[in-house]
Amino acid sequence: MKSFIIKSFTVLSLILFMSCGQSTDVVESGTYTGKIIEVEADKSEIYVKTEEGKTLELYFVDETKLTQDGQNVPFSTLKEGQNVEVKVEKVGKRLDPLSVKIQ
Repeated sequence: MKSFIIKSFTVLSLILFMSCGQSTDVVESGTYTGKIIEVEADKSEIYVKTEEGKTLELYFVDETKLTQDGQNVPFSTLKEGQNVEVKVEKVGKRLDPLSVKIQ
């Protein structure tokens, strides 16, 4: 009985851990196009699903340039479902967005 409870707790913990947050990918530095699937304004973070099927987790940094129609725009302009072109720099296992263009 004790073994069953421990195994059940372990499986349940694993399921809960895996269901938290987005599953994201780390890609090489470069430019990618895709669609915003989530915006977390309080963290200045977006998730982008690329045309290649990768999910990018992007925390905006001071250097991130956000534009629409060639004009700088505030973070609040970003919405789920928008098409974007992102230029990212891979820093270890993190992706820093250098620029995000709303298309």
